[in-house]
Amino acid sequence: MPKSLLNVLRRIRAWIASDRSRRDTSAMTTEGRLPVLIYGAGQTGQQLAAALLRDDRLRPVAFADDEPRLRGIIVSGLRVHGPEEIEALVARHGIGRIILAMPSASEAARTRLTRRLAATGCEVHALPSFADLVTGRAVTPYESHPIDPTTLLGRDALENELPGVTDAYAGRRVLVTGAGGSIGSELCRQIATCAPKTLILLDHGEHALFQIERELREIAPEVEIVPILGSVCEPALVSVLMQAKKIDVVLHAAAYKHVPMVESNAIEGMRNNVIGTRTVASAALDAGVERFILVSTDKAVRPTSVMGASKRFAEMIVQDLATRATRTRFSMVRFGNVLGSSGSVIPTFSEQIARGGPVTLTHQDVTRYFMTIPEAVRLVLLAGTIARGGDVFVLDMGEPIRVRDIALRMIEASGLTLRDAANPDGDIEIAVTGLRPGEKLHEELLIGSDMLTTPHPRILRAQEGHLSEIELAKALRSLSEAIETRDVALLRTILAQWIEQAPEGEAVNE
Repeated sequence: MPKSLLNVLRRIRAWIASDRSRRDTSAMTTEGRLPVLIYGAGQTGQQLAAALLRDDRLRPVAFADDEPRLRGIIVSGLRVHGPEEIEALVARHGIGRIILAMPSASEAARTRLTRRLAATGCEVHALPSFADLVTGRAVTPYESHPIDPTTLLGRDALENELPGVTDAYAGRRVLVTGAGGSIGSELCRQIATCAPKTLILLDHGEHALFQIERELREIAPEVEIVPILGSVCEPALVSVLMQAKKIDVVLHAAAYKHVPMVESNAIEGMRNNVIGTRTVASAALDAGVERFILVSTDKAVRPTSVMGASKRFAEMIVQDLATRATRTRFSMVRFGNVLGSSGSVIPTFSEQIARGGPVTLTHQDVTRYFMTIPEAVRLVLLAGTIARGGDVFVLDMGEPIRVRDIALRMIEASGLTLRDAANPDGDIEIAVTGLRPGEKLHEELLIGSDMLTTPHPRILRAQEGHLSEIELAKALRSLSEAIETRDVALLRTILAQWIEQAPEGEAVNE
């Protein structure tokens, strides 16, 4: 874009921002109510529009939505416009506030959208996300709240939690594996705000890698972004990458994580999660990387699934290398489910509700620990800076939540009702399907009971044993043989031999 045009756009935006107060006052004087734009013309947006018709302070004037099929149609008496029309709408109607009505959108998507909308000079408010409703941070689904601009800056959030922590990433060459995944991509977003020298993204999924690279170049143009397409199971690629890029910090988030999928693809799950971790961690040790942080899971604790066992093996590899490392500080961070990740309950339930149900639940009493993705990632980055070597950090996830309660809140937040014996005319039914292979009714975060505090109240350090170097070498030799011969029976025998598992009866298999 020509520099002169950029200057014109900046002047227009500055005028819009400085003139907002005058427009708001004028609009409220003329109409008695502030004109607002609702972003999201779905069911939530429609119900918000209906509620605002009776509001004595706000007056909805239009919808904006990303869905091309909705453009130009009338919804709840308001026309739906494309995002590219928003600046013109703001000027035409004197809009002073934009409200995001997108409870199912990911935190990252909402943040990107807020950045764009803030340039209009309008106040940007948001209805609670499903994650806010599930975690109890919001009580009612239709009361909007202003978005604090400082929440868009990951660096500020980190500094508020633990002052000085961003220095651990500023000016460093940071490698994130699994960079296109739910956790990996958020790690990249937050690290990018810490002004690293180079941010290297490793992922074997071309589309996911393309998406996060494009986003990072937009939000952090001053950071050198290096996308690497490849697998963590390729020793030559990983070793050359570590040496050539002179990596300082590794955040290893690459993993197959969906329990039923890994259960039915045990060989590839173990290859990626165990052999991949050994490959990356060994290369980090050889390259003299400063810090290596493994992103782990509560499913590694007394696992009943192949996925959980693979992550416990990965933890033991990192624990073993930590005993022999002289320069690299190895650590791992264990936490429960994150709200909004691919395949997790919120996007799954949201899709099921949009289709008219039923919402599928594996068990009436199943519980899980939950945390939002940005919150979990922030704590992972904090934990990585206080590691001494061999640390098993456990995040304080709060109390476990009944998954059925999540389903109920999401149905209600969508403006619908539960269909059951007590309300046969309701909208959405909850269908109980039974625990899937490898699933637990209740998850754990600790193998033992010994816990130590850290400088952060929500990060604890577990005191846990692990295999000796000789035992681990023997287990890995057997595991490699099972993987290379694709012997699933041998693989399960090895897991039973070397991994402490949950007592019988804690998981129910179909």
